[in-house]
Amino acid sequence: QAILGSHSVPCYSSKRSNPVAMSEVEETLNRIKGHVEGIVIVNAEGTPIRSTFNQQQTLQYSSLLSQLAAKARSVVRDLDPMNDLTFLRIRAKKFEIMVAPDREYILIVIQDPNADKNS
Repeated sequence: QAILGSHSVPCYSSKRSNPVAMSEVEETLNRIKGHVEGIVIVNAEGTPIRSTFNQQQTLQYSSLLSQLAAKARSVVRDLDPMNDLTFLRIRAKKFEIMVAPDREYILIVIQDPNADKNS
């Protein structure tokens, strides 16, 4: 198990992971984890490899948002085959989800859009 933020969560790993890529993942997590509700990093197969959420939330976010990112990427490519999805942002009343797909990973960040108003 890995400890990120205040949660102890399962630490998933990809068979294709290399130390350089994983250190980049850790750097990204450490840079942003103090400013958001939670983070999930998913590999290209949709398997969560790092998360600040509990296992149930991790699996739910990774499954649903991997599918949504794939569909959004498909829509972008259908509209213009030379284009690709670089970022997806979903804003709701209670949360905001930001999805940044890459070749090997998908970064999913959940934050409270009203955090500044509540301070």
